[in-house]
Amino acid sequence: MKSHDVRVHPSSDNLPREAQLAWKIAEVASEQVQVTDAVADMVVNRVIDNAAVAVASLERGPVVAARAQALQHPVSRGGAGSTVFGVGEPTSPEWAAWANGVAVRELDYHDTFLAAEYSHPGDNVPPILAVAQHAGRSGAELLKGIVTGYEIQIELAKAISLHKHKIDHVAHLGPSAAAGIGTLLGLGTETIFQAIGQALHTTTATRQSRKGEISTWKAHAPAFAGKMAVEAVDRAMRGQTSPTPIYEGEDGVIAWLLDGPDAHYEVSLPERGEARRAILDSYTKEHSAEYQAQAWIDLARRLGGEHPQLKDPQNIVRAVLHTSHHTHYVIGSGANDPQKYDPTASRETLDHSIPYIFTVALQDCSWHHVDSYAPERAGRADTVALWNKVTTVEDAEWTRRYHSNDIAEKAFGGRVEIDLADGTRIVDEIAVADAHPLGARPFARADYVAKFRMLADAVLTPAEIERFLDTAQRLPELTAGELAGLNVTAAITTHTSKGIF
Repeated sequence: MKSHDVRVHPSSDNLPREAQLAWKIAEVASEQVQVTDAVADMVVNRVIDNAAVAVASLERGPVVAARAQALQHPVSRGGAGSTVFGVGEPTSPEWAAWANGVAVRELDYHDTFLAAEYSHPGDNVPPILAVAQHAGRSGAELLKGIVTGYEIQIELAKAISLHKHKIDHVAHLGPSAAAGIGTLLGLGTETIFQAIGQALHTTTATRQSRKGEISTWKAHAPAFAGKMAVEAVDRAMRGQTSPTPIYEGEDGVIAWLLDGPDAHYEVSLPERGEARRAILDSYTKEHSAEYQAQAWIDLARRLGGEHPQLKDPQNIVRAVLHTSHHTHYVIGSGANDPQKYDPTASRETLDHSIPYIFTVALQDCSWHHVDSYAPERAGRADTVALWNKVTTVEDAEWTRRYHSNDIAEKAFGGRVEIDLADGTRIVDEIAVADAHPLGARPFARADYVAKFRMLADAVLTPAEIERFLDTAQRLPELTAGELAGLNVTAAITTHTSKGIF
């Protein structure tokens, strides 16, 4: 990897394109590098993972609405069209990216990478796949495009914090998806450079979408970034240019949205010819909840089994979760969001409340993507009583481990201290989720397949489940005509109240 110093330059510097971060990203994207076997296998895993969580969300309101919007748009005349998840009817690629992006993100149940910034790099797949289907590209070309999307988003997340300045993390997704589409289509550096600039410019937004009462837009935000990436690439292919320098300009992203005119970022990108391996540093979710909750769910399940008395709020004085800065201030009591303790809060809010999640996992010794969020489950009197005794605090060591670049010590858990009414105390800790590559039960292909079968069981026919799994596991060898097989069809609702379209 090569480290690039990225800082603000006044317009008088006339910073050459070749010295700009967007150009350096475009150089990576325009180089066709062989994909290693391990990376190819992981791409297949994540395509299966995306499909699993999308299938499980097909009847949820945001997904139904996004699908209905997409299906109001005909296939654009420049290609074969792109499939919308759950139905056989094609639409234009940007609208397929939109509908499928919402389906993938709705349950907050797919892969993650956490560093200076947060990310769900699997969000790159819907827009890249939609363009591949529309443009008649092969599975091998799709594979390279997805690898680029992961590589760029993960490297940006390692280096540049957005949330520090209350900018939503999808600002890294717009550029990464544009870069991945560029690789897929074999575009030149100049075209990809322009697309990256436009994609970044149109996908910066505040983090209010993940604060307070979290709305249905949480699932739409990454889908919007993917849709903007498709449109940005289309414009760039037609010779349209973007704000330049988009990162380094004196009125650019760094100067006014991030660390300011004196900022320096060190962004690492692959050397010329170097294999792209960043996807191997990411990890998926066993449970449908914010990633920082994954390890806490595993610990709570274990504690509930080992100490049944912890399930009764009358036995508990307090439970304090000592954890990282992010977990405390974003999904913990440090957020100072009363909604995180509200039994009538939305599902989107509850899956960003670690006090709620820890309480339910402790009492149930399990976690379910639907049942654990049901209104009747959240409103149970004993749950509400115990929930209000769970708080979080930041622990400097867990914050350090959260931000560590050493994968062997990077951690997303913490230590819990539970004071009981009888004067005793139970203390335990967990560093990473059981499904993490360094966890108790790291996810492998069989686990991804099992997750798909579990989530698809009540939605798809057995024949459709087997057909999809066979197609997905042959992804690197698929012909252009077979890429539509990476979709599934189900008996689902496609209509909502009428909008403009």
